[in-house]
Amino acid sequence: MAEKKSISKGAKKKFFDVKVPLTSSKASVYAFSPEEIEGKIIKIDLTRSLRGKSFDLKSRVKNEGGVLIGEPISLILNGSYIRSMVRRGIDYVEDSFETECRDSSVHVKTFLITRQRVSRNVRKVLREETAKYIKAQFKIKNVNELISGLMSGKFQKDLSLKLKKIYPLALCEVKSFEVIEKKAKIQ
Repeated sequence: MAEKKSISKGAKKKFFDVKVPLTSSKASVYAFSPEEIEGKIIKIDLTRSLRGKSFDLKSRVKNEGGVLIGEPISLILNGSYIRSMVRRGIDYVEDSFETECRDSSVHVKTFLITRQRVSRNVRKVLREETAKYIKAQFKIKNVNELISGLMSGKFQKDLSLKLKKIYPLALCEVKSFEVIEKKAKIQ
């Protein structure tokens, strides 16, 4: 069983600010002490800052020298955003795989929407080319670079331009990006 930390009688909760380096906003967490917050996961809705693209960023709180910092662990596109993009007379292509980046291993889910109905062979080629491109790009970047690229949409735009040669897409998104485990730092 987990040990419960005893809190002195008369102690009051207060708000502690957590800096999340990839966003311009600070998250406030209500707790008794900063030690209680360490290791907790906070969720930040990025819909307003990304002009309608509905991403949720999850971060694990670390205490570095008295400053609470959120280390990103996942970036997930809300289902409501995807449902609003799907129309009649189109096809969608989904894929899910694990890959390595420079400082950790990650799980990625992609979501592509074509402009019209396409054959199964075209969908297969789109799925394979997407996985090949993502694995090649992720090997040379770390998690923070990848998440900032996904939030800005630059990564999706580059991927869409590459896939346009196969078939022009209406939407090209990374639906889910989750850090599975961090690699040990080499010193």
